Amino acid sequence: MKKLLLCVGILGLTIFSCSPQVDQITLWTTEEQPERIAVQEEIAASFKAETGIDVEVVPVSENVLGERATAAFASGELPDIIYAPLANVINWGQEGIADFSAATAVVENLGKDTYASGALSLVETDGEYAGVPVDGWTQLLVYRQDLFDQNGLAPPTDYASIVRAIEVLHNPPSLFGFVAATDPSQTYMMQVLEHISLANGVDIVDERGNVTLNTPQMQEVLEFYDTLTKASPEGNLFWQQSRELYLDGKAAMIVWSPFILDELAGLRDSAPVTEGDDPTSSDLAKRSNFITSIGGPSNPKGSGYADTRYLVITVDAASREAEAFAEYSMDEAYLKTLAIAPEGKFPVRRGNKSDPEYFVKEWSKLEVGVDRRATLGSIYSEEVIQNIVAGLDTGTRWGFDKGYGALYARVNETRAIAEIVRRYTDGDIGAQEALALLQEETEKLQ
Repeated sequence: MKKLLLCVGILGLTIFSCSPQVDQITLWTTEEQPERIAVQEEIAASFKAETGIDVEVVPVSENVLGERATAAFASGELPDIIYAPLANVINWGQEGIADFSAATAVVENLGKDTYASGALSLVETDGEYAGVPVDGWTQLLVYRQDLFDQNGLAPPTDYASIVRAIEVLHNPPSLFGFVAATDPSQTYMMQVLEHISLANGVDIVDERGNVTLNTPQMQEVLEFYDTLTKASPEGNLFWQQSRELYLDGKAAMIVWSPFILDELAGLRDSAPVTEGDDPTSSDLAKRSNFITSIGGPSNPKGSGYADTRYLVITVDAASREAEAFAEYSMDEAYLKTLAIAPEGKFPVRRGNKSDPEYFVKEWSKLEVGVDRRATLGSIYSEEVIQNIVAGLDTGTRWGFDKGYGALYARVNETRAIAEIVRRYTDGDIGAQEALALLQEETEKLQ
């Protein structure tokens, strides 16, 4: 990299002394779709116009990101910054690829209290962070609030209220009380199972790394999940059927990612609202509501499921320049970053030092949709928007906050947990055998 002599501040964020500075840094990004690369290159161009520092944007498929980073680390050729999912960030923190001090400096400069606490805690070790949280989403329990109101039902915030709603609303084939995930070959079933388990305080390991799946709490999860599957249609169900049935008005509750927010409003022709005569109507969206944190009998306070993406500054980076770009991306250019896909990119940085809710408010004004466009704020109330964003505070994941994210990655890849749960809900094995198998198969992956 060429060196420049710089004696000025960058962007009012980071003050450089009179010392050599590189004139180019490299960003690897898993946002590899052409239209998303274009937005990132636009952000890079704006950063260069203000600082003189060029940012080379390199698309890298998420499927090979870990392998490429490991190889680059071994050869001393890591990029300066990587935009990556949570699982990679945890691994890189353990492997020495992530520069904790650089990421922590960015978070502290921007203001730690401007961030959703859950997004930070997932990558925290000894008060430092492996990456800078960029965006995220919380898995949603989507439900028909109009039907709940008509029947005097409480919102489905815990196992008991969900079961009660099923008892009242389940009337197949015109209306299924729930559409659970039952296809173990699909990642979706693992996501739903993890969400339901976290709700009851079940993690795959304890603080010392001992597998914790053969427990009374996990038995409660199994029994509850069996109730959900019995309120669902028969067959192998995954995200497609749950969405189709809900959009057709035949499901009272489903679990889905927030990417359904624009589809509920009739903005995507490939996923039309078929409940009524107008597939472009936003009426179903306005009659729906969302729960991010669910409680179980052994965990009344509840929990949610969050997926977060991060900027990782690597140990090979030109750290001052990389920190400056990370701060720019999370401040001046942050709304442009979120605008790539607002329905799935919640602002993990809620606001700035002058307005603690600035980014949330502006995010709600961003347009979503594919075949038609509308702002989230024009479809959903401010209360609904604040609620789904707040899920980033309570959302967590199996193993990550205990430092065992690598085990989670192996568990998720094998789908063994989903396969055992499916055998249980099919009646092929009993609860005690299922619990023993869950424990045994997970221990094998340690």
